[in-house]
Amino acid sequence: MPSIFTKIISKEIPAHVLAENEYAICILDVMPLRKGHILVIPKHEVDKFYDLPETDYLELMKMVRTMAKVLESTFACKRIGEAIIGLEVPHAHIHLIPMNEMNDLNFNQPKLSVSDIELQEIAEQIQQKIQQR
Repeated sequence: MPSIFTKIISKEIPAHVLAENEYAICILDVMPLRKGHILVIPKHEVDKFYDLPETDYLELMKMVRTMAKVLESTFACKRIGEAIIGLEVPHAHIHLIPMNEMNDLNFNQPKLSVSDIELQEIAEQIQQKIQQR
C-alpha cells in the first residue's frame, strides 16, 4: 500500500511542495516543530533510509544540503537540525528544522498549530529564497 508520501509524490494528495527533481521532493511539514520545518523525501519508496539505492541516497543528500542552506538564509536560526526518524511514516525521509537550541529538535514536544494560510506564507518565503539562488 502506498505511503502518504508516495501519494504526495504522485500528486494524489496536495502538499506545499518547495522543490522537486527526479529523485526527491521537498515539502513543508504540516505539523512542524518550528516554523520552516521541512521534509526531504526520496521518490523511491523504501521504509528504511539506508536501504535507498546509492544514487537515490546521494541525490537526496544533495537536496538536503541545498534546502538546509535555503532554510538558514530564510529563518533566523543558529543551525538547521537534521533528523532521520522514520517511525511515523513507513517511507524514508529527512526532517530539516531551523533551530536555536537543542530542544528545537525534540520530537516529544507539542507540534505547532499552523493554518494552511500560514503554511502557504512560509512556503512562499522559502520559494523566494530558492529563486534567489
